[in-house]
Amino acid sequence: MIFIGNHISVSKGYHAMGRHELALGGNTFAFFPRNPRGGKSKAVPDEDITALRSFLADNSFGKMVVHGAYAMNVCASKGNIRANSREMLRDDLLRLQKLPGNYYNFHPGCHVGQGAETGVCLIAEALAAVIDKVESESGKPLQNRILLETMTGKGSEIGGSFEEIKEIIERTAALFGESVRTKLGVCLDTCHVWDAGYDIQNDADGVLRKFDSIIGLDDLCAVHLNDSKNERGSRKDRHEKLGQGFIGAEALKNIVLHPLLQNRPFILETPNDDDGYKSEIQTVKEWMFNSKYE
Repeated sequence: MIFIGNHISVSKGYHAMGRHELALGGNTFAFFPRNPRGGKSKAVPDEDITALRSFLADNSFGKMVVHGAYAMNVCASKGNIRANSREMLRDDLLRLQKLPGNYYNFHPGCHVGQGAETGVCLIAEALAAVIDKVESESGKPLQNRILLETMTGKGSEIGGSFEEIKEIIERTAALFGESVRTKLGVCLDTCHVWDAGYDIQNDADGVLRKFDSIIGLDDLCAVHLNDSKNERGSRKDRHEKLGQGFIGAEALKNIVLHPLLQNRPFILETPNDDDGYKSEIQTVKEWMFNSKYE
């Protein structure tokens, strides 16, 4: 089985997010700890965090996939943007020390004309430095695994290939030490890998074998389950509702049921409202249930 859910607003508090997701039929979810465009995050009372942790355990939720702000770019060409991005990353991870055992996913960033190699180096430097700070300030090891999201590779985006993501992990390990490998992982976004050119429609097995040979499937921790408005290799990054895009329902169903992807959180990032997410969550559950009889 997999765990299925979607993005939930944090505006009403942490415990409320869990109740909201359960009402939609999900058993995992994602949220932005701050405005996706950046800015400061609000303080969260300890009792609200405790209530959420109890709620998730009582309702057999899978790991959450917390999402870093879109505005964060730790490999930006401008020093002030890099510094602000590192601070957002540090602040998010430090706050999430009170929600252990989950995932924190973020977009690796854009090198903005500096070149992919420079971008990879800056991302690795940021990760090594921020993890060290969070562990030092909290007085405990990093409590949530940091996931690098697979990207489309549009423009100067880093992470459009499995090789680039591997290089980030390798360079971070060289700076921080080998122990950092257990603190890092990958979130595979179906729209992004499709738009990047990976044929998950006709050769999902081959794509996953390639991922395994380059990075390792043990490090594939979560999936963003999305269709795409674009043909494969477009590098445009436009998500579509399940079954209404170029990837198609059958291919996405095969991803959900793939034996190499079980027991992971799957997060919907499709263009939907609550009713739409509720319907898609039900569809995914039907795929899983009906597979028992195929």
